[in-house]
Amino acid sequence: MYDLGDVLPESAVAPGTNLLIAGPPMAGKTEVAYRILSHGTQAGEGAIIVTTTDGARKTLSTYGDHVGEPEELPVGVVDCVTRQRGEDTDDTSRIKYASSPEDMTGIGIHLSELLEEFYSRRGLTENRILLNSISTLLMYSDLQTVFRFLHVFTGRVASADALGLYVIDSTTHDEQELNTLKQLFDGVLTVEDVDGEPSVSTTGI
Repeated sequence: MYDLGDVLPESAVAPGTNLLIAGPPMAGKTEVAYRILSHGTQAGEGAIIVTTTDGARKTLSTYGDHVGEPEELPVGVVDCVTRQRGEDTDDTSRIKYASSPEDMTGIGIHLSELLEEFYSRRGLTENRILLNSISTLLMYSDLQTVFRFLHVFTGRVASADALGLYVIDSTTHDEQELNTLKQLFDGVLTVEDVDGEPSVSTTGI
């Protein structure tokens, strides 16, 4: 079971669970996702961050605020930003570069490579995977394409007995889009800003 740390202290979910983290801008969605992710990292689990918003260096720096020095921990990143900016980069054992957030084939391949690294080389059977964010994917591709990609992605998480976390801006997309995407997830965490702190309510957990 994967427990959700201080975000939902009484809650734990089964391996293979995919959770959508939804809320308006600046409500603290990514903070909530990092807190759930880092709870696993601090317990010795693997963490994979698929970032469509920041490059790997900034992502690891931000995550380091939660876990200390991520270079010493089993943390991998699929960076969908750096090459799109025109920077010349090479993949490493912990950082993989997709060409852009539109490169969903590359994202899927790199996710599998990092899972293989954690499972086969490091012997980590419990892994948490964060996709930040679905909203960026929808800026580059249509709903049908993103839905198909997420269908495969969530299936990969389930087959690996991992925990999947997916951030989405609930105000950017209409209700029909959100309801279509929610079909792919086992539960939804809705985040609202309450007095400057993220407040979480749940559906399906």
